[in-house]
Amino acid sequence: MFGEREARRCRGDFPSLGRLEGGRTLAFLDGPAGTQVPAAVIDAMAACYRTSNANTHGQFVTSRETDERIAQARSTAAAFLGAASGRDIAFGQNMTTLCYALSHAIGRGLRRGDEVVVTQLDHEANRGPWLGLQERGVVVREVRLLSDGRLDPEDLAAKVTPRTRVVAMGLSSNALGTVSETAEARRLSREVGALLVLDAVHYAPHFAVDVASLDPDFLLCSAYKFYGPHVGILYARPGLLEALEPDRLRTQDPAAPDRIETGTLNHAALAGVQAAIEYIASWGEGETLRARVVSALSAIYEYEHALAQRYDDEVRRIRGVTRWGPGFDEGPRAPTVSITIEGVTAEEAARGLGERGVLVWDGHFFALRPVEALGLVERGGLLRAGVSMYNTAEEVDRLLEGVAEIARRAA
Repeated sequence: MFGEREARRCRGDFPSLGRLEGGRTLAFLDGPAGTQVPAAVIDAMAACYRTSNANTHGQFVTSRETDERIAQARSTAAAFLGAASGRDIAFGQNMTTLCYALSHAIGRGLRRGDEVVVTQLDHEANRGPWLGLQERGVVVREVRLLSDGRLDPEDLAAKVTPRTRVVAMGLSSNALGTVSETAEARRLSREVGALLVLDAVHYAPHFAVDVASLDPDFLLCSAYKFYGPHVGILYARPGLLEALEPDRLRTQDPAAPDRIETGTLNHAALAGVQAAIEYIASWGEGETLRARVVSALSAIYEYEHALAQRYDDEVRRIRGVTRWGPGFDEGPRAPTVSITIEGVTAEEAARGLGERGVLVWDGHFFALRPVEALGLVERGGLLRAGVSMYNTAEEVDRLLEGVAEIARRAA
């Protein structure tokens, strides 16, 4: 179980949560753009620099420690994602960089007229790299976003054709909290022999990712969204990377996962990735790391979901407020809530809340296409709050009080 008591206890593990501004504790409800980091992660990264900051494959102890650190980070990330082996896990500067590397590698094997399917719901990190293939004559088709914040399943089926070579979509929207059903995308892509690329950046912090059941060809996420450092993570189905031609030096190991990793990795950050996953797992139960991860995320999700649903229920009662995206009673949903306030831009509202020590985001959050599709760009986009494991009911109350006051003044 993970509840208010556990959330308050875990807050002591995050040094930044004790920060005061203007005599009040900051309420970090900005987690969808990046969570705060526990001391265990900071300590793991610092220990790397203190004791063994060496490059790889050397014939001495500190280099061997670096090799072992990378291998441990891969196996730990594999357990986090439900992958069979650390050899299925590649690292990069961030998810966007890895997705560009992937699109370039796949693009070399595509021909003019081949098709890629993207969606109107996705973050640009899983759109831009594929849209860029249009320069090679690739046709990019876009699945329509419905007004309720969900993808149109009939449009998805229509957009996947025998010419489709890649279907790229997100598991969860960082703008609307929507959790998309990917099983149909898996079925459709399999029928035409296309690759399925899933963006799990906003999904992985709140749900236990299981690549065995999701069955993607590639899946990407970012450790800084689940209490770790800024590192991108790529899962690749065994054997697929060797079939691609990514940008790489001739000195690079041609086997997976090194094949798609350019240059020297951030070794200290990889120690932080391992520590972040182990920290999440410390809140779960089970004999294996994977079991503890699943247990912890399942319990944390229930807590986050209840807290976000409470905010959603209350904020929609405030006059002048519109909530965007699916409701919390309509199936799985990320604990991320985006609203607009009549007569106030999202930037103005976020600034007003920030002055109260309540940290939320405004705009499009690099998910520009859904904001465009909903006609909200000229209104300044959305005001977004997200619940993480360390957030409390008291912080949600502060958020609600701030939104109510801003809406009242604008009325």
